[in-house]
Amino acid sequence: MTLDKLLVIAAALFCCGLYTVMTRRNAVAVLMGVELILNATNINFVAFSFFLNRMMGGQIFAVFVIVLAAAEAAVALAIFLRMFSTTGTVEVDAADQLKG
Repeated sequence: MTLDKLLVIAAALFCCGLYTVMTRRNAVAVLMGVELILNATNINFVAFSFFLNRMMGGQIFAVFVIVLAAAEAAVALAIFLRMFSTTGTVEVDAADQLKG
C-alpha cells in the first residue's frame, strides 16, 4: 500500500467523521464522529512515520491519541449519562439546560 492510498483513506475517514459531527443532534453520534476523526489522524501519523523516516514517532503519537480517545470517551459518556438523567434526552440542543 502506498502513502497516497493511505492518505486518501484517512481523508475519507476524516470527512465521514466531520460530516457526522456537523449533522447529528444526538450526543453519542457526535462522539462517534469525533472518534472517526481521531482514527483518521492515527492513520496519518502511522503512514507518515512509516513512509518518511521509518522511526517510531508516528506509532507513539498514535498510541497517545488512542489513550486520549479512551479517556475522552469515558468522560463524555459519563456526562451524557448525567445529561440523560437530568433532561431525559441526549440531544445536543438540550445541553444548555445543564447550566444552572
